[in-house]
Amino acid sequence: MKKTGITKKFASPPFILVAGILAIIAVGTILLMLPIANENGQALNFVDALFTATSAACVTGLIVVDVGTTFTLFGEIVIMVLMQLGGLGFMTIATLIALLFGRRLSLKDRLLLKEAINADTMEGVVRIIRKVLIFSFSIEGVAAIIFTIRWAVEMPFGQAFYYGVFHSVSLFNNGGFDLFGNSFMNYTGDWLFNVVASVLVISGGLGFVVLNDLFEFPKKRSLSLHSKMVLSVSGFLIGIGALVLFIFEFTNTKTLGSLDFAHKLYASFFQSVSTRSSGTSTIDITELRSATQFFFILLMFIGASPGSTGGGIKTTTFFIMMGAIIAMVRGQKDIVFFRHRIPQGLVMRAMTIIIITLGIFMVVVMLLLTTEDAPFLSVMFEAASAIGTVGLSVGLTPELTVWGKLIITVTMFIGRIGPLTIAYAVRPKKTKNLYRHPEGRIIIG
Repeated sequence: MKKTGITKKFASPPFILVAGILAIIAVGTILLMLPIANENGQALNFVDALFTATSAACVTGLIVVDVGTTFTLFGEIVIMVLMQLGGLGFMTIATLIALLFGRRLSLKDRLLLKEAINADTMEGVVRIIRKVLIFSFSIEGVAAIIFTIRWAVEMPFGQAFYYGVFHSVSLFNNGGFDLFGNSFMNYTGDWLFNVVASVLVISGGLGFVVLNDLFEFPKKRSLSLHSKMVLSVSGFLIGIGALVLFIFEFTNTKTLGSLDFAHKLYASFFQSVSTRSSGTSTIDITELRSATQFFFILLMFIGASPGSTGGGIKTTTFFIMMGAIIAMVRGQKDIVFFRHRIPQGLVMRAMTIIIITLGIFMVVVMLLLTTEDAPFLSVMFEAASAIGTVGLSVGLTPELTVWGKLIITVTMFIGRIGPLTIAYAVRPKKTKNLYRHPEGRIIIG
């Protein structure tokens, strides 16, 4: 029987992926509204539950209620599961369940997986998923053990173990949630925490395709163009972010100024790593100088890498935009990275993503300026944090009005799914992926 336009739309991978994350948010909202999830034994109001579930499922980390004091163990576990599902993707988890039960994946399943992890082909997609799952759970497990040992000197072993598991899941999936109430500001100078947490955030933010390339590097002795671009721009952004923070906040006694030189370095590096995706912090974000906060807005807008646990316009999109600017200044027609010419079509698509995301960001800022009585820079910061699914806040989010919470909720969802994916989901025609180079060399969405 011939499929109608509506049937095609409902069967399209983008629609299924969007519907899947909406279903996860809906279930999470219901669970967080249960009295058993709340410390006071009463149901959490719908808007706050929806906001928290969306923030967890979209691995953002913005909060309107304190997680550690508001939710019971049940509620915290719900948030942790939402972060894991949102970070790895529900199709990835579904594949894990299918593999455990020995079920073979259909062609449609493989197509969904290809879209879910932003792979350029269905060939070997199950193998990639298997490796990513092994890597993800392994690094989360090792980190949880290290955190448990570290925190066992400060709290009972059972609590240390639970904290280790929760925060390893949160950091790897760039979830941004914590149980301490002040993020990780108690561990600004703790080199062990800073190293382990940075490894978790960076690993989660590189993207599944890059992780797979790194897995196979010892055998292949080479990386794809996409992986080279991601690793190069990620390293550059981490370095420049740490340098700017170190310089701008060096004499600010409320952030870095009161720390010794080594602790300044720890804090600058970790905050640079965290700002584009994780949203955790070891310094007080509300006390940053205005120039630093504005720079953080730029980093949050760029975000993490394609197919990762982070949001934003993505590192490869930023890389192509910078390449286009440099080529224009030099009077060159072609953009060349690592001896590969970037097609003009891909450049146009990258610019489209930037313009659409910037347009959404501007609309969100204008709406928040209408609903909230807050400084312009603070509104911009929260909007950038939401659309980049970062989770850093200058203190405005907990004070949002009901309309402000709903606006940020929608923004987090758009930031996680991507505006183009949502557009494809509502189109009845067969989806044409505009994210990738036809030869599968670069992923920009």
